[in-house]
Amino acid sequence: MGRGNQLDRGRDPRTRSLAADKGHDAERLLRHALKRSAHHPLAWRGLGQALAALGRLEEADAAARRLVKIEPENPQSWITMASVSTRLMRQEHALEAYEQAARLQPNEVRLRMSIGHVQKTLGRRADSEASYKTALAMDPGIAEAYWSLADLKNYTLADAEVETMQRLLKSDKRERSNEAQLHFALGKAFEQREQYADAFAHYARGNALRRLDAPFDIEQFERRTSRIRAFFDEEFFAQRAGSGDPSPAPVFIVGLPRSGSTLLEQILASHSRVEGTMELPNIISITHQFDDMAENRDGYPETVRGAPAGLLTALGSRYLGETAALRTGREHFTDKLPNNFSHVGLIHAILPNATIIDARRHPMDSCFSTFKQHFAEGQTFGYDLGDLGRYYRCYLSLMDHWDAVLPGRVLHLQYEDLVRDPEVNIRHLLDFCRLPFEAACLSFHQTRRSVRTASAEQVRQPMYTSAVGYWRHFEKELQPLRQALGDSLQRFEHLR
Repeated sequence: MGRGNQLDRGRDPRTRSLAADKGHDAERLLRHALKRSAHHPLAWRGLGQALAALGRLEEADAAARRLVKIEPENPQSWITMASVSTRLMRQEHALEAYEQAARLQPNEVRLRMSIGHVQKTLGRRADSEASYKTALAMDPGIAEAYWSLADLKNYTLADAEVETMQRLLKSDKRERSNEAQLHFALGKAFEQREQYADAFAHYARGNALRRLDAPFDIEQFERRTSRIRAFFDEEFFAQRAGSGDPSPAPVFIVGLPRSGSTLLEQILASHSRVEGTMELPNIISITHQFDDMAENRDGYPETVRGAPAGLLTALGSRYLGETAALRTGREHFTDKLPNNFSHVGLIHAILPNATIIDARRHPMDSCFSTFKQHFAEGQTFGYDLGDLGRYYRCYLSLMDHWDAVLPGRVLHLQYEDLVRDPEVNIRHLLDFCRLPFEAACLSFHQTRRSVRTASAEQVRQPMYTSAVGYWRHFEKELQPLRQALGDSLQRFEHLR
């Protein structure tokens, strides 16, 4: 019996939407089409995408493999295969699939960019740089290639590249996203030249452009934060004691982007008992389903009140089932989606024995590092310094709340302490995770694994302290951030 049926049995009808999704409807229709024509490539392609969206990754992989057998000379078949392989963290397979697609469609610059991105996650620094430069040779105006080069560790943008980007801003009138990436890349170029005012001007312009396409409502987020604090109180957890899947396998790393979460994951993934995965969407998906149970589609967290203990346990089991394809049998695995800091209460309700670690960094460094990073998607709160400061305050208020209602359940690990005294803090981290010390965790940068975040290259080098207090180069420009952070900065005065 499938997990969806298990969730439906003996359950309050109000919770039934947690097992239903548009993806299930798409799967049903596509399977019906395949009964009529078992060799229809469009149906297999759609089925692979639908199954991936549902988190049934092994089934999605099977559908993608069937697709490439039916239509091996269609580049879209290999792109589907690459997409599913990426979700499964099979980066070598993804690279092979993208290369097959590029063989069939050699003039498609986006495929060359995708190849470069996968090479970067695999730690193939020289290959990824070569792929980005090949993309630029194919299309000199593709801003994503310039930003991708700028985002490579130790890549210095040449004067000629800076001049070309400045010329493109004046002459190449593509969509705003292209222009924004040129500004982020130029920001990095001027930062490398220690021309901090010019660098900030480009970062500010790039963020302003992104904000036009993806606005963020900070007031709504503040209201949601207050609702979460009010809902997940001590009484909520007392009434649900004993519910949830008892597995101790998950290790959640939460916090804000650019605060050391990838570093912590890399340290833990260097341990023989821990599988390093990536930023997993599964908890956020559950919150969206609780949201959709309300008529205004804003039901979380209040709709959790109607979830019986059996459903909370089933949701924990579902999480473990959905993530099983990403694991290779180690006792523990990481889930490092930073935004899960809002959902520690839900995580504890469905997985009460999971480990939860808060990766924390000085707010000025954390927020500015987010502001100057062009994220492929998400993190839309980072496009405005005022929003960033208020968002950080929400984060602090929630972490304080979890400490009050779930004392001792979250380990707060300060980035500055970690990089200044690695061994002491790594031993403390492993103790909290109930893991014996292993020296490999100290030499984490030698661990070979794919890393799919903006910090992919940083965690492949030894620890460094040069990022501590880096925001001071931009102290004048960051006054709006300082004002938005307000008195919360007093908590970090010792971190100098």
